[in-house]
Order: sequence, then structure tokens, then C-alpha cells
Amino acid sequence: MKVTNYLLGYENLKIIQDNEMFNFSLDSVLLPNFITLNETVKNILDIGCGNAPIPLILSAKTKAHITGIEIQKEVSEMAQETVKMNNLANQITIINEDVKEYAKEMTPEYFDIITCNPPYFEVLETSRLNKNDYKTIARHEVTLNLKDILKIARKLLKNGGTLGLVHRPERLIDILTTMREYNIEPKKIRLVYPGKNKEANILLIEGKKNGKKGLKILPPLYSHNPDGSYTEEIQKYFK
Repeated sequence: MKVTNYLLGYENLKIIQDNEMFNFSLDSVLLPNFITLNETVKNILDIGCGNAPIPLILSAKTKAHITGIEIQKEVSEMAQETVKMNNLANQITIINEDVKEYAKEMTPEYFDIITCNPPYFEVLETSRLNKNDYKTIARHEVTLNLKDILKIARKLLKNGGTLGLVHRPERLIDILTTMREYNIEPKKIRLVYPGKNKEANILLIEGKKNGKKGLKILPPLYSHNPDGSYTEEIQKYFK
């Protein structure tokens, strides 16, 4: 069932969701607050935009034009409705297409920034999946895998352009080696922990196309207090 909510703490932004599909999570708030933005950024691509939480948050932080690509038609339609409802059609464009096909047709080296909250889990021979299920496509590398994302980033990013991913810590080595393979130099990492004395459960990583070597490991980010409430630093992202 479709519902319209305020986008977490963003009282001026609303988002349409459907509980039967894959709703956005904290990951989609962390990435647009992690990515490096400046006034020279003109064009941003969000791969697998879902119902558009990342484009919405980015629109509050930059004047750049944001393109969201979503392969699932019904999900992309929700994103388009959300953009229209927030009067952001002049800044955000939602496209319903397989990003691999979009990349073949798109002008190379067009985007300053690419963001992606990708499927986290590899599809193995032992995996038993419903490949038409909304949540399966969002969570598992059924239609898009890590190499696909990096190959697309290498083609569509300007020289020196930035790729930002939110992923899972257990995939860190895969991500680093694949970034290097596709000429995206890892530049910044931050691990997010659900609480103190707990293992990290979210990885934020940024790379630069043809960038020089030099990786910064940022201080840990704790998402929740012992009582389950968001920490003060996380709450700042909602303002």
C-alpha cells in the first residue's frame, strides 16, 4: 500500500513509499551527507535511485541537476510522483531504465558525481531467489553487481569525478580491488556502527576517477544511543 511520509527529519520534503516494496533506510540518508559536494558540481547521477531518497536529500544540499536511474517501473513511478509532489522536476530527472543500457547511450565523462546504494549481497549458486521480487532486486546483485557499477562510473564520470557508495563492511576488499581495477582511486572511508562496542554494519566509501593515491579513514560514526534513539551526529543529518 502506498503511503506519503516526510523524509525522516526533512520537514519540507515528502516521499511516497509502498510497504510491499523496499523502503529507503538510514543508508540513503548517510550517503548524500557523506559525499563531497562543492559549487563546481553541475551533474549528479544516482544509480538505483529507488523511490528517490538520495536525489531528494541532494537537492537540499546542491543546485546541481540530479538524474536518478531505476530499473523497476513501479518504483520509478513512485520516484517520479515524489519529485513532482516536491516541485523538484526542474532539478531532478527520474529515468526508468537498466543503467547498463543507459550508460551505453550516454555521453561519456558527463557526470561530476555518481552515488549508489547498491544491492549488497552476491548471488551465489546456492542462492534461491525470486528474481522478480522488488526486495530481491534491491538487496541482491541480480540486475547490477559491483563490477557493473565501477565500469559505468569509469565511463560516465568526468576525469577527477567522484563515486560514492554505501555498502556493507564485509565487502570492503571487493570494493577496493574493483575500484582500482576500474581507475577509481579510493579516497575516503567511514564505518558506521549501530552502537559502541558493536561491529560496524555500514560502510561509506568515496573514490575519484584517475585520482592520486591517498586514502583517508574518517572517525567512526555511531548511529544509535543505548536507548535506541539516533545519536546527536545522526540527528544533524535530519536538519
